[in-house]
Amino acid sequence: MACFTVPLAEAVIVSAAKKVAKKAHCSEKTLDFIDKKVGWLEKMLYGGSALLAVEHLYHGEISVFPPFLTALNTPEEIPVMLHEMATSGVAMALLTTAVWGIIVGVSSVFERSKKQVPANDGGR
Repeated sequence: MACFTVPLAEAVIVSAAKKVAKKAHCSEKTLDFIDKKVGWLEKMLYGGSALLAVEHLYHGEISVFPPFLTALNTPEEIPVMLHEMATSGVAMALLTTAVWGIIVGVSSVFERSKKQVPANDGGR
């Protein structure tokens, strides 16, 4: 019903934190990390939320007219919606962040190995 709102909220928080961090006096390496790798998390969260919103719209769980979430039409459905947000939404946000962390870790290993290997001169 509204599980996509949790990763969306995380995406908004990440965007705000990224903006604040870029204004802080950071090193070049930190700014590069913020621009590139935190940007990956933003894109994953916004993209996943958008796809879920489209899926929920397709299944009639949200509408383009207020109150937007169909669960808000009847008071009995509100606790069900909140439970879904607390379980599915939080799980999706945590899983997305964990996958991002793995991607950042793997890319850091590749970046370090690329710096340590001397350039090949073509066998000369």
